[in-house]
Amino acid sequence: MVSEENQPKKQRNEECFINCLPGDLIEQIFLRLPVITLLRCIDVCKQWHKIIRDPQFVASHLQHAPHCVLVFFPQESVSGEPYPADAIVIDGAWSHSKYAVPVIGPDDFLCDSCNGLLCLYTKTSTIKIANLATGEHLHLEKPVKNSRGDHFLFYSFGCHPSTKEYKIIHFLADHVEGRYRPHDDNKFSVIQVYMLGDEKWRDIRTPEALSLNCVKNSGAINVDGIMYWLTEDMVASWQHAVMTFDLNEESFARIELPAVAPEDCASGGPRRYWIREIDGKISIATAQTYPSQPRRLVGDLQIWTLDNKAEQRWSQKYNIQYPPDYIPGPNLGHGDKIILPSFGCSLYSYELLGENFRTKLGKMAKLLDFSPHKPGNMKSYIFVKSLVRLDVYKNAGIVRRPKQRQGWELKKWETWEQELS
Repeated sequence: MVSEENQPKKQRNEECFINCLPGDLIEQIFLRLPVITLLRCIDVCKQWHKIIRDPQFVASHLQHAPHCVLVFFPQESVSGEPYPADAIVIDGAWSHSKYAVPVIGPDDFLCDSCNGLLCLYTKTSTIKIANLATGEHLHLEKPVKNSRGDHFLFYSFGCHPSTKEYKIIHFLADHVEGRYRPHDDNKFSVIQVYMLGDEKWRDIRTPEALSLNCVKNSGAINVDGIMYWLTEDMVASWQHAVMTFDLNEESFARIELPAVAPEDCASGGPRRYWIREIDGKISIATAQTYPSQPRRLVGDLQIWTLDNKAEQRWSQKYNIQYPPDYIPGPNLGHGDKIILPSFGCSLYSYELLGENFRTKLGKMAKLLDFSPHKPGNMKSYIFVKSLVRLDVYKNAGIVRRPKQRQGWELKKWETWEQELS
């Protein structure tokens, strides 16, 4: 912290005035400040350091923090040229960040985001948990080193609101007689769980062998301390069901999808399903794809939301005519808008217009160009900038802090645009 001798007289007088205020009033003022300002305040004096570092204050500040959208693009090769992974934060005013994200390495993959912490899959033997706002990052050993067939989409990350415990989930592929199953028949019978603060991964058996391909193709989401993903159910009308895993009780449950099957058009190809979060609700998005391009959509995009978990009651929220080319996730909605990429490598926000669930994409606003990255690889998350600390888990892994904040203003995207122009 800065010594009083080295502080300007005016600054010392201002701090003296502020510190004369009641402690709870100072805390209320701090609750309304952004993380970047609090990081500057933390070393001003011992009183401010104590307030900002207090776990209860960190939790309260997290509840007051505004929600943003975090858009992530993995490392890709275009025409033989490598382009590093990158992330962009889009705030409530729908303006995107101008700074780079130093906690994300050039070849990291983003698995999940929770309370301002990112779970990143590295190409080394570690999983990285990083606070984007503070720059702290924690390296943990992967559950299986050099495992053939392991993938960043087989990892998820969440926190239970009652216990405040953060857990990483890994879907472990089954082996058949010492070998993996064929690619189109991948199953898993065990999930591996790592709680931050522990020093080991624990195996928890699933009720039955479940589809690993569904996890990879449809995604997984965490809502209020419960993880949700799709699995195959060939008897059901949708040929899918939702599996859940409670991060507190570490128990599984199953939720059936609507009894009425979506209608297919004759010109469309196979139907795909994605599990997504919209406004804090578990949602299922489904659409047909082009026969020759299984990742591009054709026909209407239906979005159903789970209204009552106990009764397993669903309702159709949207039926979007002329849908976009790709469905990002795991978060699709942000307030009254959704963010969607176009085939032309641009990112747009749309207001949903229509009556009942018959909806059109309207009031389009272009947010940015993300060329040379590919739209089908984009991921989007609801994100908050937080003060959640990682040094409290230093006994379980290696914690690093940023050595300097210079360079945070450099934007990799702007460099690419200059090179491409």
